[in-house]
Amino acid sequence: VQLQASGGGLVQAGDSLRLSCGASGRTFSHLKMGWFRQVPGKEREFVSHISRNGRTTYYTDSVKGRFTISRDNAKNTVWLQMNSLKPEDTAVYFCAADPRNTIYVGRSSRDYEYWGQGTLVTVSS
Repeated sequence: VQLQASGGGLVQAGDSLRLSCGASGRTFSHLKMGWFRQVPGKEREFVSHISRNGRTTYYTDSVKGRFTISRDNAKNTVWLQMNSLKPEDTAVYFCAADPRNTIYVGRSSRDYEYWGQGTLVTVSS
């Protein structure tokens, strides 16, 4: 599976960004998808997860109500809509895929087998 993330950039606090992640190499609807973020010197942090059919989503507490994960299996794409961005959201954001045929919701980077290259989001105050 190849994942390609895009959409990062430099924005001001309160602005919005939408990250995209395109997938290829495997039937996209068979993949559970997640977004993680990482700042230098810290571990990769879980942000959000979406089930294979898109009906179930999960978020880390710090982004609930501000971020929305969605997917279109026909387009092989998952998005992360980020609103009301804060300086503490600054990080490199990674999309990831879990190919296991289970309902388990992975919140650790170890739960995901495939990773995109990351896209940098910088939020200035």
